[in-house]
Amino acid sequence: MTELVAEAARRLQAAPDAESTMRTAVELAQRDIEGVDAAALSVIRARRRIETPAATSRAARSCDELQYDLGEGPCLDAVWEAEVVDVPDLSDEPRWPRWAPRVVDEAGFRSMTCYRLFLADQTVGALNLYSRAPDGFSAVERDHGIAIAAHIAVAVRDAQQIDQLQAALDSRTVIGQATGIIMERSDLDAFQAFVVLTNVASDLDRKVRSVAEEFVVTRRLPGTPEGVGRPPRAPYDG
Repeated sequence: MTELVAEAARRLQAAPDAESTMRTAVELAQRDIEGVDAAALSVIRARRRIETPAATSRAARSCDELQYDLGEGPCLDAVWEAEVVDVPDLSDEPRWPRWAPRVVDEAGFRSMTCYRLFLADQTVGALNLYSRAPDGFSAVERDHGIAIAAHIAVAVRDAQQIDQLQAALDSRTVIGQATGIIMERSDLDAFQAFVVLTNVASDLDRKVRSVAEEFVVTRRLPGTPEGVGRPPRAPYDG
């Protein structure tokens, strides 16, 4: 088991971005943990919204999403309440009376285990393992899942932070390009050109980056007939 966990950690760290990391995570979980028929990853997004960005089957993804729709299920409990949620038999499960029967009837899963993905100061989401057999996971495999989940939590958090940093750098680059074009065309300094860009974004209720991207591609500022820019608004002095 130690060798499998070490290999999983290396593969997770080698993934180039968050999407690839999460896809690798569910593939490794299904491959390396005996009894897993499908694996899925629940991830916390903004405003405590949870979604499943990676799953090894449509059935697992649908079962995850059904939990979010109903507001009940072991994945949600793992994210918010318990570090490990073990479900030996979904056909005899009173904790989630609306969700569990539908999973058995519609997807054919009979047991599952969910692991919270967390670090010392942050919960990332949950790793959700599905089995078509009752009591699908032995005690040894459940412990294996804990080890795999710990590595997945670190890898996903790191990949998300790198993606966020790259997005911020990309945003600064395209905004800088758009500002430079406005400066050249309208004979404005950098601050005035940036104000033009933010004015347009505000008028259109769009993000500055979105307006900048369109302008760099089309060379027309959205919402301006001349397609170049407008002088900055006079500062409010009232």
